[in-house]
Amino acid sequence: MNAQAAVQMPQPLPRERLAGLAGHEVLAKMLAGELPAPPFAPTTKIDLAEVAPGRIVFTGTPDRAFLNPMGTVHGGWIATILDSAMGCAVHSSLKPGQLYTTTSMTVNYVRPLLADSGEVRCEATTTHQGARLATSEGKLFDQKGRLIAHGSETCMILDL
Repeated sequence: MNAQAAVQMPQPLPRERLAGLAGHEVLAKMLAGELPAPPFAPTTKIDLAEVAPGRIVFTGTPDRAFLNPMGTVHGGWIATILDSAMGCAVHSSLKPGQLYTTTSMTVNYVRPLLADSGEVRCEATTTHQGARLATSEGKLFDQKGRLIAHGSETCMILDL
C-alpha cells in the first residue's frame, strides 16, 4: 500500500480526542459528520442512524457480498450490526474518560435475511449500567418490520 492510500484510509479516533466527551456526545458527533465513522462501516454497509443516551439505532444494507453458501445473509453480518448497536448503546451512556469493550454476546436468529431484503433497522438499549459492567439488548428488523434476530451483550467499562 502506498503512503497516499494509508492517509486516506479511515482510522480509529485518537483516545485523547474522546477523553473529554461523554459517550453520547462522541456518537452524536459521528452522526453529525463531525467525527468519522469507524473503519469497518463502509465495508459492512452499516450506518449510525439515531443517538440518545442509552439508545442507538443503526441501519444496514446487506447485499450479495454478505451471502453464505445457502443464499441468505451470513449470520456474522447480522451479529456485526447487532454488536455495533448493542455496544454503542452502552457507549452512549458512558461518562467522559470512559471506553468499553464487549465481553460476551448472545444472538438469537429468528428468520433468514435475504440479500434483496433492502435496508434493515437495528435498535438497541442499555439495560444495566454498573461501575465496571454494562448490559444491552438489541433487535434487528427487516423493511416490513419483522424481527430477524435479537440479542444481548455485556461490556466492560474502562477508564482512559
